[in-house]
Amino acid sequence: MTVPDEVAAAARAALTGASPERREVFEARLDRWWSDLRDGLAAVYPDPGPLLLELVSAAAQAYAERDPELHRLDLERTLAPDWFQRPEMLGYAAYTERFAGDLAGVADAIPYLRELGVTYLHLMPLLQPREGDNDGGYAVANYRAVRADLGTIDDLRALATRLRGAGVSLVLDLVLNHVAREHEWARLARGGSARHRAYFHVFPDREEPDAYERTLWEVFPDFAPGSFTWDDELAGWVWTTFHAWQWDLNWANPDVFAEMARVVLFLANVGVEVLRLDAIAFLWKRLGTDCQNQPEVHQLTRALHALTRIACPALIFKAEAIVGPSDLAAYLGVGPLWGKVSDLAYHNGLMVQVWSMLAAKDVRLASHALRALPHVPSSTAWVTYLRGHDDIGWAVSDADAAAVGADGGAHRSFLSDWYAGEFPTSDARGLVFQYNAATGDRRISGTTASLVGLEAARDAGDEGWVDAALARLLLGHAIVLSWGGIPVVWSGDELGLPNDPAWADEPDHADDNRWANRPRLDPAAVARLDDPTSLESRVFGGLRHLAQARAGLPHLHASVASEVLGPDDPGVLLVARRHPLGALLAAANVTGDWRPVTGDRLRELGLTASTDAITGEELAPGDDGNLWLAPWRAVWLVAR
Repeated sequence: MTVPDEVAAAARAALTGASPERREVFEARLDRWWSDLRDGLAAVYPDPGPLLLELVSAAAQAYAERDPELHRLDLERTLAPDWFQRPEMLGYAAYTERFAGDLAGVADAIPYLRELGVTYLHLMPLLQPREGDNDGGYAVANYRAVRADLGTIDDLRALATRLRGAGVSLVLDLVLNHVAREHEWARLARGGSARHRAYFHVFPDREEPDAYERTLWEVFPDFAPGSFTWDDELAGWVWTTFHAWQWDLNWANPDVFAEMARVVLFLANVGVEVLRLDAIAFLWKRLGTDCQNQPEVHQLTRALHALTRIACPALIFKAEAIVGPSDLAAYLGVGPLWGKVSDLAYHNGLMVQVWSMLAAKDVRLASHALRALPHVPSSTAWVTYLRGHDDIGWAVSDADAAAVGADGGAHRSFLSDWYAGEFPTSDARGLVFQYNAATGDRRISGTTASLVGLEAARDAGDEGWVDAALARLLLGHAIVLSWGGIPVVWSGDELGLPNDPAWADEPDHADDNRWANRPRLDPAAVARLDDPTSLESRVFGGLRHLAQARAGLPHLHASVASEVLGPDDPGVLLVARRHPLGALLAAANVTGDWRPVTGDRLRELGLTASTDAITGEELAPGDDGNLWLAPWRAVWLVAR
């Protein structure tokens, strides 16, 4: 599709001061990605022409202002577009203040991160939020400023530069669905600006909100029931999916797209390399639906992504879409949008199934559910994780449970009981979050150490119990690291930190027990890394070793599909990755007993004489023809 003359002219005008080589590169990218930019917007807006002209001008201006070092990174990433798919990728996620105090402290902690093997650092919301309760920073009042207690935008730019020099990509959140009530756009709307009022969904009475709410579900039924809030200054009901002070943006208004596009270009020029598109599933509102996963969401993301490929292709997108398996693949691109939406998406299903396997000591449900996931484009990658900053919701479908002879509701209830420590044999110390009496839904908060029983074992001073809990912790990480994509470790889990006992002491956190699983990085615990016998050193060393083993396995490149096999034994998860160099079999025994990997399975994959890439140990079947795994052991088998 040819770029219209007036669009090309607008780009040239914005690039007047650029060198001929710079202009040529921009024009080549514009030619390449114009059709995706135009088609994405045309699928949503009746007349995208003026918006396209505005966006290309903004992209050209941002490109002209981009730092030479970032232009160099754009070139490198264009020549190696699989950079984020490589097995040496390891992510780390943290709240800046709880990890290192401020942005300068994060810069000082780069050696610590690199020792672990981190190449991708996700700093949780640090753009300026509203005062007081702000949903952990997700109520943004200014996208172009940093929280004053953490530093300045210049400090963020300096941190991005230092991270880049150390081989670490900076990841930030971009909240797309809503802004704080105190954001300038909302402030102007409250002040009477008709233009800015149209940035939001505002209704004069309850007729339309009531119609929408018949099919909406409540995200925080305890904190913020309902999805609309009356505002006296607006003299109307404003859409507030999450909290009364988080106003949903009206993405049907092309002015909203233009505003957010400028924010994306600004953050890219600060040096951000990955944007986590927060609450992306909620962007488009359609009466009679749950207002999630609407097709316009994927077209809008496609267009926004095309714009970054023109101006700043080193930047990639990560979709924060915690949705059902049938809806998830669309955020990476399916059908005509194959590979044209986001580069990364959270593999929430894997996270849930790992915890399910560890509690039930049975892999049949997980094997069925993971096998049913649709294929995703080979140019994209999953972000895998054992846990995140949020609670864990038991996204186990009734259909998946029924397929393996289980009851979905009963299993979800069991998982809540287990991880809340209410099941008779459980040693977990999770906290129930957002109990819904109507549905029985109970989500769980907690650190990995507290959920696998390591906190309880350590308190008991029982070394055998500690060893078993530590084995479960490393087993969970081994499953996550062997899936491909970018595995992400939540801050504190690398040290085996328990739930923060003082989580409720801060007034803004007192009603939200998710802060229990966001502990501050304890300097004393970090200091104990110098003692190889300490629990912290054993956890950190075990995780670092897994990352090092992973980095040397081309089989774990994200373009290689994970193939769930069997199960041949109900206690052993089998995941194969068939690479041109040969097969890799990741086998995980999720029970406290010895369990087999069958000889037939090893022969099928050409692994009767194999090496465990984790330990370097050469393995072979025993006299019975099977390879036996110790309790809670994971192996990554490759041909010798």
